[in-house]
Amino acid sequence: MKEFFSILGGMGTIATESYIRLINHRVKIKRDQDYLNYILVNHATVPDRTSHILNPDKCESFLPYLIDDIKQQNKLDPDFIVMVCNTAHYFYEELQKNSQAPILHMPRIAIKKMTEQYPNEDKVGLIATRGTIADGIYKNEIEKVDKEVVLGGSEIQDLVDELIYQNIKEKGIVDVTLYHRILELMHDNYGVNVVVLGCTELSLAQEKGDNHPYHVIDAQSIIADVTIELATQIRQGQDKNQIIKHYQEV
Repeated sequence: MKEFFSILGGMGTIATESYIRLINHRVKIKRDQDYLNYILVNHATVPDRTSHILNPDKCESFLPYLIDDIKQQNKLDPDFIVMVCNTAHYFYEELQKNSQAPILHMPRIAIKKMTEQYPNEDKVGLIATRGTIADGIYKNEIEKVDKEVVLGGSEIQDLVDELIYQNIKEKGIVDVTLYHRILELMHDNYGVNVVVLGCTELSLAQEKGDNHPYHVIDAQSIIADVTIELATQIRQGQDKNQIIKHYQEV
């Protein structure tokens, strides 16, 4: 197969399914051959990312598992790689060093889109796993564009954990009411007009419960659109290195 990309998924599987659904339904098609060429690696047994980031001495690292995936993909020679897990970007630099293909930096691309869409917002809300909050992936990208990061209090993180782990990861369901409540609290109690969804489970919640009045930056939705644009342009014969560089720049 030529002109294809690889997806490192399974972190978690339901969120990866959401990403696949987005790219399949958003791409413009008139026939079967218009869909995108891709390989999905649904590596569900990758150790929990947040557990390792918060307790690196006690919890197994997920890095070796992802490096193995990258080395397998090197043999297949994809045009680029999408890693549909925000927290896994903790090891982005190490993974890119091991990859022959460029790995799209989902948080960076999402924040670049945020600056284009909401240029006048001085402070930005962020909800994510405790691991993503602790490793500063999104905080660093947001501060690079001179925005203040607002995390909310402990009650916000408790509700986010409940939505991500107790609902989506453990039960495979989305509590839309809970999701809307989190956005409402971030807006009303913490004064943010834009909330970044720094977890693909939260992106799934947005997909299922987008009927709310709040402004969100949905990294998975954004990376789905970028995936389609890149794959389409590469299929049309454009220089993939120049195209990808445009999306990767801050």
